[in-house]
Order: sequence, then structure tokens, then C-alpha cells
Amino acid sequence: MYGEHDYEVLTSAREGLQRQEDHFGSKQRHDTDGYNIIPFGYCTYRNRSDDGKFAFNINTISEKAIVSKFYPVFRFTNANSTFMAEFLNSSPRVKKKLSVLAVGTSQVVLSFEALKAAKFDLPCKDEQDKIAAFLECLNARIENQRTLVVALKKYKRGLLSAVFSQNVSMFSTADFYAFSELAVRRSEKYDPKCNAHAVCIELEHIEQETGRIIGSTCADYQNSIKTVCKPGDVMFGKLRPYLRKYAFVQKECVCSSEIWSLIPTDIVIPKYLFYLIQSEAFMKVANVSSGTKMPRAEWSTIAKSGYLIPSKDDQQATVDILETTDRIIVSHVASYDRLIEYKKGLLQRLFI
Repeated sequence: MYGEHDYEVLTSAREGLQRQEDHFGSKQRHDTDGYNIIPFGYCTYRNRSDDGKFAFNINTISEKAIVSKFYPVFRFTNANSTFMAEFLNSSPRVKKKLSVLAVGTSQVVLSFEALKAAKFDLPCKDEQDKIAAFLECLNARIENQRTLVVALKKYKRGLLSAVFSQNVSMFSTADFYAFSELAVRRSEKYDPKCNAHAVCIELEHIEQETGRIIGSTCADYQNSIKTVCKPGDVMFGKLRPYLRKYAFVQKECVCSSEIWSLIPTDIVIPKYLFYLIQSEAFMKVANVSSGTKMPRAEWSTIAKSGYLIPSKDDQQATVDILETTDRIIVSHVASYDRLIEYKKGLLQRLFI
């Protein structure tokens, strides 16, 4: 593909084939000269890998698309495409063989010629079709669940935008406050050398955009100084703030120095502050950050930003609505996770 065109650009990721705008969160500007056309139903993969693993994806989302010149495009003959993609992505023996066929040092390359030359033991075509038919139903169910979760998160963002504004309040009475009047950063520190066995929350332990804490570690295993967190504090990940890593502290713990532990003032109830930092108004300010490769939110900028804050009764009413929305989202996220684990276990038994 060369010159101007109206093809949409797709990205082959381990999560599947995605529109590039969806994958990166915004439209990217690239020179697409030399990109490969990927017809509907054809397969592709990124031929470079940092860990020797490759993901094979079928184009089921666009009739008119292109992919990077580093993504070979091909179709399967005398085999079921869905079965083959799942087989290449899931079989331990296949993964091991492909890692051997890939060449390179820090980054390995699996050429299409090497892939074509590889030989695999496969069931007959009729058996492949039966397995593929079931997997297609399961994949459709998983995609429907993922779409529902995305829609619910979008709905919540709309609620947040309606409630938290820097200019207009939906409440009859609301006063304007600087963020520094609503919260202060907790300054109390924790030294892992004291061996107090404190529970430590790192950025990777906070699920993106949901506010769920999905893991922890023992602070004794860490070397760096941590920040103490008390129940009622609000965590906000200042490193790469666009990742939307925040959480409400339920139990005393410590956290990474890349996370602020915010103490609500008497003006706001703790959960209201938790939802305020999720709003687009706050995130817009937080993303005015310093650094390029490792951007960090600037407290001096955030502290000066202003927000209209209603009475505590209205704050509580807002929290009640948003907590209900969160419970629904978390429930559907859990359903999605169970479907993914079910498929993973199924494929492990199917492709020994």
C-alpha cells in the first residue's frame, strides 16, 4: 500500500487484532507506505518479539484494512483458520517450536518463511471445524462481555463528567474550592528495613480505571522508602496518570512512592474525593505532567485546580449512585475474567 488511501490501520496485539486508534487510545500519525493489505478472514502476526512469544490474529473486524510491513499477512489452506490461530497461540509445543525458529538476540524475528516450513501434528479438517465452531461461539460470548464492560465504563465516565465540573454544577448549591483545600498528600513514610511486614501496594497492583486493588506484596522485600496509607485515604498513581490508577484505602498499608496517598479535608467526604479524581476535569489537569518517557503528574498544578463542591448530603447522594455503578462494572469485569480463564483452561486441555 502506497500513497493516499481510505484503509483503516490495524494492530496485531496479544489481546487480538485491534483498530490502531482503539489500541493506542487515539489516532496515530504514521507513514503507511509499504503497509500490507489484510483482507477479511486473513491472518497476521507481529514478526518481532522481545520474549520469543508471538500472537496470531484473524481479521474479523474490517473489510478494508492494512497492517504494518512487519506483520506478514497470509491465509490457511486445507485447515480451519480459527482452529489454526488458536492452535498457534495456545499449544505449548507450538510455542516452543516457534521460539526455536525465531532468530535474533535481544529481539527475535520469526520470518514467514520459517513459519511456512514448520510442521505440526493436526487433527483432520472435520475435527478442526467442530472445535472451531465451539471456539467461535465462546469468542463471541467473550467479545460481547468485553463490549458490555467498555460500554459501562463509558457510561460511568459520562456520569463523572456530569457531576464533577470546574465551571457548572448540577446541584442547587455548590462552592468553588482549590484542590489543595480538598486534599493533602500524606507525608508519613515507611522504611522496609524496620521489618514490620507491612502490606505494600505498587502500581501494578491497582487495576486500570476500575479502582480495584488486585494484588499486593510484602514491604520487607522492597528497598525503597514507601508512603503510609490509612483507611479513608485515596490513592492516585502519579506516574503515567493517563493509566487511571486509583484506589480507595480500606485497610492500613504502604504504597509506592509513585502513588500519592491523599487525605480528604473536612470539605469533602472520602468517597467523594475518590470519585472526583476519576473525573475528566481532574484527569485533564493530572495529565499536564512533567517528563516524556516517564510522565508524572505535578502536584503544584493539581493543587491550584478548582472544583465546584456541593453540600455533604449531595456528595453522599452522588457517592451512592457511583458506588452502585461501580458494583455493576466490577461484577461484569469478573464475569469477563471468568470467561477468559475458562477459555484458557479449555485450550490447555485441548492443545497439550
